[in-house]
Amino acid sequence: MRILATYNIKGGVGKTATAVNLSYLAARDGLRVLLADLDPQAAASYLLRIRPRVKGGGKALIQGSRELDAAIKGTDFENLDLLPADFTFRNLDLMLDATKKPTQRLARLLRPLGADYDLIFLDCPPGISLLSESVLHAADTVLVPIIPTTLSVRTLDQLTEFITGFDGERPEVLAFCSMIDRRKKLHKEIAERLPAERKDVATTAIPALSMIEQMAVERAPVAAFAPRSAAARAYAALWAEVCARGT
Repeated sequence: MRILATYNIKGGVGKTATAVNLSYLAARDGLRVLLADLDPQAAASYLLRIRPRVKGGGKALIQGSRELDAAIKGTDFENLDLLPADFTFRNLDLMLDATKKPTQRLARLLRPLGADYDLIFLDCPPGISLLSESVLHAADTVLVPIIPTTLSVRTLDQLTEFITGFDGERPEVLAFCSMIDRRKKLHKEIAERLPAERKDVATTAIPALSMIEQMAVERAPVAAFAPRSAAARAYAALWAEVCARGT
């Protein structure tokens, strides 16, 4: 079982759209996939038409009084399941802090799911917190969407420096440019320069397209309702690159 996380310190960069679309593509390839919506805003749960509620809330999951597999829901798509968000997830930092070895807790909770899933995607809220640190310790690969601006690149540097300070195993980081507006000179320049300069940046970029915003209307992955669109092709190329890198 592999664990991938979509994460960025900044919000509004396309984490959830990436998690939903890549999870769908992985499931379409025949992998058994679980998408875990860890964001109390529950965008991934909404897009996959699952009610954002977990019986007992986040506390029941973190403390182990409710097994993760009991909270998992099936989606409309074959091979793709969802652990829905719950509004109590806003307090996950406090819940984790009350456990022993809190940064390792999420990894321990996910480990038994290896018998049922080939791949787990973690869709994470933005910010630096105990939850995000727990996610980074649990993940094999962290996918980092960045809008191609100078400040976003600085944020990527902060994240990679933070991960470098981990003891023991560290997740691989694969950043990619997201929400690119190629009419903007700076966007275009950074999107072309970064993959050439850094091995931790994918060559695939996700453009800013209205079809991606349409996901909220269709409540489905782009490749499901518009498989021939430029947006669907972009996510397919990103998924192919993720697979080619062995992540």
